[in-house]
Amino acid sequence: MRSTALATIPVGVVVERRRAKSPWADYLWRPVSVLAGVPVTEPWTPVGADTDVQLFYAGHAVIELHRTETVYYRENLTSGSPLLWVVIRPAEANAELIAVTADPAEGEALTDAGHDIVETVAMPEAVALKIQDFIAVHHVEQPFIKRRRTPSEHQVSSNRDGRQRRRDG
Repeated sequence: MRSTALATIPVGVVVERRRAKSPWADYLWRPVSVLAGVPVTEPWTPVGADTDVQLFYAGHAVIELHRTETVYYRENLTSGSPLLWVVIRPAEANAELIAVTADPAEGEALTDAGHDIVETVAMPEAVALKIQDFIAVHHVEQPFIKRRRTPSEHQVSSNRDGRQRRRDG
């Protein structure tokens, strides 16, 4: 499927693997950070370890920017702590990196995907600046137009004297 994105931002993703305290899973996976740009390293390279936690460079993803979503990007950037939504899918050996987005609405929609893990991480400043530049070029302010409701046929009834009146509820 061809993308309709007007701009893309390549990023690298770091995930955490923690030993599970469950009989149903060996490990728990969680995205912990996004790197601006793509590092010169192979996916699933260990980048840090503790006794129970290991960090891995999971690979790279591309944040797609669409002109119709600029209002959401702007809300994200002006929130005080801009976020990226990272989606990973647990697999046999590792986790599969699915997507990274800066659109809060898309991030929320991705939580409905079933067994995928969707977490927010802090947005790197370099990514925020690129998104800010994209908004400056592509955002078009849409005025709010309040629509006036018109009563439907089933909401209108007649009085005994033949005059019509609107029925509420």
